[in-house]
Amino acid sequence: MDTTTNAPVDWNAELRDQLEWHWANQLRPRLDGLTDDEYFWEPVAECWNLRPRGESDAPISVGGGAYTIDYGFPEPTPVPVTTIAWRLGHLVVGVFGARNAAHFGGPPMDYESHVYAGTAAEALEQLDQGYARWIEGVRGLGESGLARQCGEVGPFSERTMAALVLHIHREIVHHGAEIALLRDLYLRE
Repeated sequence: MDTTTNAPVDWNAELRDQLEWHWANQLRPRLDGLTDDEYFWEPVAECWNLRPRGESDAPISVGGGAYTIDYGFPEPTPVPVTTIAWRLGHLVVGVFGARNAAHFGGPPMDYESHVYAGTAAEALEQLDQGYARWIEGVRGLGESGLARQCGEVGPFSERTMAALVLHIHREIVHHGAEIALLRDLYLRE
Protein backbone atom coordinates (compact mmCIF):
# COMPACT_ATOMS: atom_id res chain seq x y z
CA MET A 1 0.00 0.00 0.00
CA ASP A 2 1.39 3.41 -0.96
CA THR A 3 1.15 5.71 2.05
CA THR A 4 2.98 8.67 0.54
CA THR A 5 1.17 11.96 0.24
CA ASN A 6 1.99 15.31 -1.20
CA ALA A 7 0.83 17.09 1.92
CA PRO A 8 3.25 19.80 3.04
CA VAL A 9 5.29 19.15 6.16
CA ASP A 10 4.82 21.59 9.03
CA TRP A 11 8.49 21.77 10.03
CA ASN A 12 7.82 24.08 12.94
CA ALA A 13 5.40 21.57 14.44
CA GLU A 14 7.80 18.69 13.77
CA LEU A 15 10.69 20.47 15.52
CA ARG A 16 8.54 21.41 18.50
CA ASP A 17 7.15 17.89 18.74
CA GLN A 18 10.68 16.50 18.87
CA LEU A 19 11.51 18.40 22.06
CA GLU A 20 8.03 18.51 23.58
CA TRP A 21 7.72 14.71 23.38
CA HIS A 22 11.20 14.16 24.82
CA TRP A 23 10.59 16.70 27.58
CA ALA A 24 7.20 15.30 28.63
CA ASN A 25 7.95 11.58 28.23
CA GLN A 26 11.61 11.18 29.05
CA LEU A 27 13.58 14.06 30.49
CA ARG A 28 11.27 15.95 32.82
CA PRO A 29 9.81 12.83 34.50
CA ARG A 30 13.39 11.62 35.14
CA LEU A 31 14.08 14.83 37.07
CA ASP A 32 11.12 14.50 39.43
CA GLY A 33 12.20 13.98 43.03
CA LEU A 34 15.74 15.25 42.48
CA THR A 35 17.26 15.85 45.90
CA ASP A 36 19.85 18.41 46.89
CA ASP A 37 22.27 15.57 47.72
CA GLU A 38 21.93 14.19 44.17
CA TYR A 39 22.12 17.69 42.69
CA PHE A 40 25.55 18.35 44.19
CA TRP A 41 26.81 14.72 44.24
CA GLU A 42 30.34 14.23 42.91
CA PRO A 43 30.74 10.67 41.61
CA VAL A 44 34.53 10.98 41.22
CA ALA A 45 37.30 13.24 42.48
CA GLU A 46 37.87 16.66 40.92
CA CYS A 47 34.39 17.12 39.45
CA TRP A 48 33.21 20.44 38.13
CA ASN A 49 30.22 21.53 40.18
CA LEU A 50 28.36 24.52 41.52
CA ARG A 51 30.06 25.63 44.72
CA PRO A 52 29.54 28.26 47.38
CA ARG A 53 31.37 31.42 46.33
CA GLY A 54 35.05 31.23 47.21
CA GLU A 55 35.19 27.42 47.61
CA SER A 56 36.12 26.41 44.06
CA ASP A 57 39.59 25.33 43.03
CA ALA A 58 38.69 25.22 39.32
CA PRO A 59 40.71 27.41 36.94
CA ILE A 60 37.63 29.60 36.47
CA SER A 61 34.67 29.97 38.83
CA VAL A 62 31.95 32.47 37.93
CA GLY A 63 28.43 33.41 38.92
CA GLY A 64 26.41 36.33 40.16
CA GLY A 65 25.14 34.93 43.44
CA ALA A 66 26.08 32.76 46.37
CA TYR A 67 27.06 29.85 44.07
CA THR A 68 29.55 29.77 41.22
CA ILE A 69 30.06 27.30 38.38
CA ASP A 70 33.44 25.63 37.77
CA TYR A 71 35.12 26.06 34.38
CA GLY A 72 38.45 26.08 32.66
CA PHE A 73 39.48 27.66 29.39
CA PRO A 74 40.97 25.99 27.61
CA GLU A 75 39.42 22.90 29.10
CA PRO A 76 41.88 20.61 30.86
CA THR A 77 42.60 17.16 29.47
CA PRO A 78 40.76 15.09 30.41
CA VAL A 79 37.78 17.36 30.93
CA PRO A 80 36.46 16.88 34.48
CA VAL A 81 33.26 14.95 35.10
CA THR A 82 30.43 17.39 35.74
CA THR A 83 27.70 17.05 38.35
CA ILE A 84 23.95 17.29 37.92
CA ALA A 85 24.11 20.82 39.34
CA TRP A 86 26.73 21.79 36.76
CA ARG A 87 24.78 20.22 33.88
CA LEU A 88 21.52 21.90 34.92
CA GLY A 89 23.37 25.20 35.22
CA HIS A 90 24.70 24.71 31.70
CA LEU A 91 21.24 23.94 30.34
CA VAL A 92 19.67 26.90 32.13
CA VAL A 93 22.34 29.43 31.10
CA GLY A 94 24.20 28.29 28.00
CA VAL A 95 21.53 26.28 26.24
CA PHE A 96 18.16 27.88 27.00
CA GLY A 97 19.03 31.17 28.70
CA ALA A 98 21.49 32.74 26.26
CA ARG A 99 19.40 31.67 23.26
CA ASN A 100 16.14 32.86 24.82
CA ALA A 101 17.81 36.23 25.46
CA ALA A 102 19.18 36.46 21.93
CA HIS A 103 16.08 35.32 20.04
CA PHE A 104 12.94 35.26 22.18
CA GLY A 105 12.95 38.30 24.44
CA GLY A 106 14.36 36.56 27.49
CA PRO A 107 16.40 38.40 30.10
CA PRO A 108 20.13 38.73 29.45
CA MET A 109 21.93 35.62 30.60
CA ASP A 110 25.56 34.60 30.80
CA TYR A 111 27.70 32.34 32.96
CA GLU A 112 29.42 35.24 34.71
CA SER A 113 26.33 37.01 36.07
CA HIS A 114 23.75 34.23 36.41
CA VAL A 115 22.53 33.48 39.94
CA TYR A 116 22.97 29.71 40.09
CA ALA A 117 20.47 27.63 42.01
CA GLY A 118 21.53 26.54 45.48
CA THR A 119 18.90 23.79 45.56
CA ALA A 120 17.64 21.14 43.17
CA ALA A 121 14.10 22.55 43.35
CA GLU A 122 15.30 26.02 42.38
CA ALA A 123 17.38 24.59 39.51
CA LEU A 124 14.38 22.68 38.16
CA GLU A 125 12.27 25.84 38.36
CA GLN A 126 14.91 27.71 36.36
CA LEU A 127 15.05 24.85 33.84
CA ASP A 128 11.26 24.76 33.47
CA GLN A 129 11.17 28.51 32.87
CA GLY A 130 13.91 28.29 30.24
CA TYR A 131 12.16 25.41 28.48
CA ALA A 132 8.78 27.19 28.48
CA ARG A 133 10.23 30.36 26.95
CA TRP A 134 12.22 28.35 24.39
CA ILE A 135 9.36 26.18 23.15
CA GLU A 136 7.03 29.20 22.95
CA GLY A 137 9.70 31.10 21.03
CA VAL A 138 10.16 28.24 18.58
CA ARG A 139 6.37 28.08 18.15
CA GLY A 140 6.37 31.78 17.25
CA LEU A 141 9.00 31.37 14.55
CA GLY A 142 6.67 29.69 12.09
CA GLU A 143 8.05 28.45 8.78
CA SER A 144 9.59 31.75 7.70
CA GLY A 145 11.29 32.26 11.05
CA LEU A 146 12.92 28.84 10.88
CA ALA A 147 14.32 29.67 7.44
CA ARG A 148 15.86 33.02 8.40
CA GLN A 149 19.53 33.40 9.17
CA CYS A 150 20.27 32.96 12.86
CA GLY A 151 22.76 35.83 13.04
CA GLU A 152 24.03 34.61 16.40
CA VAL A 153 27.70 35.18 17.16
CA GLY A 154 29.58 31.91 16.83
CA PRO A 155 29.08 28.75 14.80
CA PHE A 156 25.44 29.53 13.95
CA SER A 157 25.98 33.04 12.59
CA GLU A 158 25.57 31.91 8.98
CA ARG A 159 23.10 29.10 9.71
CA THR A 160 19.32 29.13 9.82
CA MET A 161 17.21 29.31 12.94
CA ALA A 162 16.15 25.73 12.13
CA ALA A 163 19.79 24.66 12.51
CA LEU A 164 19.98 26.41 15.88
CA VAL A 165 16.72 24.80 17.03
CA LEU A 166 18.04 21.35 16.10
CA HIS A 167 21.30 22.08 17.94
CA ILE A 168 19.51 23.19 21.12
CA HIS A 169 17.31 20.08 21.02
CA ARG A 170 20.42 17.87 20.65
CA GLU A 171 21.95 19.63 23.66
CA ILE A 172 18.86 18.99 25.78
CA VAL A 173 18.71 15.32 24.80
CA HIS A 174 22.47 14.86 25.29
CA HIS A 175 22.79 16.54 28.68
CA GLY A 176 19.46 15.18 29.86
CA ALA A 177 20.72 11.64 29.23
CA GLU A 178 23.87 12.40 31.21
CA ILE A 179 21.79 13.69 34.12
CA ALA A 180 19.61 10.57 34.02
CA LEU A 181 22.71 8.37 34.13
CA LEU A 182 24.10 10.31 37.09
CA ARG A 183 20.81 9.78 38.91
CA ASP A 184 21.01 6.03 38.19
CA LEU A 185 24.58 5.92 39.53
CA TYR A 186 23.69 7.92 42.63
CA LEU A 187 20.94 5.45 43.53
CA ARG A 188 23.44 2.59 43.36
CA GLU A 189 26.27 4.30 45.23
